[in-house]
Amino acid sequence: MEKKTPVFFFAPFVSSAMRVEPAWVDYNGHLNMAYYHVLFDRAVDEAFGMVGLGRDYVEERNASFFAAETHTLYRRELKARDRVRVTLQLIDHDEKRIHFYLEIRHAEEGWVAATTEGLSLHVDMDTRKVSPFPDDIAANLAVMKAAHARLARPQTLGRIIGIPARPERHEAMLASRTRH
Repeated sequence: MEKKTPVFFFAPFVSSAMRVEPAWVDYNGHLNMAYYHVLFDRAVDEAFGMVGLGRDYVEERNASFFAAETHTLYRRELKARDRVRVTLQLIDHDEKRIHFYLEIRHAEEGWVAATTEGLSLHVDMDTRKVSPFPDDIAANLAVMKAAHARLARPQTLGRIIGIPARPERHEAMLASRTRH
């Protein structure tokens, strides 16, 4: 079943407006970290549904895409009933993988609440193994990538998590021969 390649994609993709549900707020009075991922996931489904990778893709072609890796930065608190939109930028893709970047933005004020970088794998649902995208989906991803290639590369891509070594800490460790 061949699907037509879209004419263009918005750069970046902007999701439908979503609202922070009161049940998602934790004892700190802000959106619990797990629900940031719910918002990101809903935007991923919406964006990649446009290239043909929606629920009907799973049902009609018995294939899907699975999350392989994510890296999330929480920048600002969201509270109950805040309205947000999520932007998605397709960074790269090859025959079996999609690399993308998302930002959750406050819908009225525009500030960034969180960002995430993701890598997903195309999977044959019969074998549960990574497999190449069909030609029409690969063509749609190429159109989306071309539209998104004009966007600036996000500064946090490929960021490594860790505590940078401070010279005084390193020297003290050497002097005491301990690692704490």
